Amino acid sequence: MKRNKFILSVLAAAAAPRTVIAEIKNKLKRSGKGFKVEPGKDRFDESITLLEGDTFYTKVSTKDTDGDMFVFESTRIKNGGPPLHYHYTQDEWFYILEGDFLFKIGDVTFTLKAGGSAFGPRMVPHAFAKTNDGVAKMLIIFQPAGKMEIHFKEVSQGLYTKLSDEEKYTIRQQHGFEVVGPALTHEK
Repeated sequence: MKRNKFILSVLAAAAAPRTVIAEIKNKLKRSGKGFKVEPGKDRFDESITLLEGDTFYTKVSTKDTDGDMFVFESTRIKNGGPPLHYHYTQDEWFYILEGDFLFKIGDVTFTLKAGGSAFGPRMVPHAFAKTNDGVAKMLIIFQPAGKMEIHFKEVSQGLYTKLSDEEKYTIRQQHGFEVVGPALTHEK
């Protein structure tokens, strides 16, 4: 009798990983198909333009990764950038494609040019500012994606234009981040 229980236990344990994998696959909404996004194009042909003159071209959407990652290209015309902020649960990685940027991550301030990259860990205040004349571009990755793609779309659609500072604070918290200081400035 004990031998039969042992054999059944071993068989059940061997089947468990397959059951878990099947459950995970059923929950994922990924298509299982690759895709391409052409240079200067958005994944869904719906680029996002923010108030400070920044255009985002989604390269990998939150929808593509079940929230695991969000990748976009940021094309900036105006100098400057977002205020000092931190994300509760997202790491953020920046890769400079073109132009010059000033970064502050934690207590460290530095500049980056094309080919340089920076990592902003979750819960660490960070900001960046475009500092060159002309266009500048960078690739930005959020991991996990959180609600940043949704936030950028809502801001692009005018979400902040009629809100009080307190309402903006609440919206930012709902999207997983807080502003903790002013934007970086760069005097030439």
